[in-house]
Amino acid sequence: MKIDITHIAKLANLPLTDEEKTLYSGQLSSILDYIARLNELNTTEIEETSQVTGLTNVLRDDKALPSLSQEDATSGSQSDKGQFKVKGIFDNE
Repeated sequence: MKIDITHIAKLANLPLTDEEKTLYSGQLSSILDYIARLNELNTTEIEETSQVTGLTNVLRDDKALPSLSQEDATSGSQSDKGQFKVKGIFDNE
């Protein structure tokens, strides 16, 4: 299979040297040949799998836990109308 590595490099916006083009052309050709060999396999009787470990979802259900009131959350800090008041980072406040 003839591969135009210069065209592929241009599409990917990759500046390649002539040495790299020769190297990558051979590597890509080998990869595509291997994929062609895999495509020859008869997989009609093979069941599809999404994972092979047998693990299932082990996450717990979400639970609403008690939280701080707005007054408790802002106590001990500078606040304005229930919101934290912090020094500005873009202004000279």
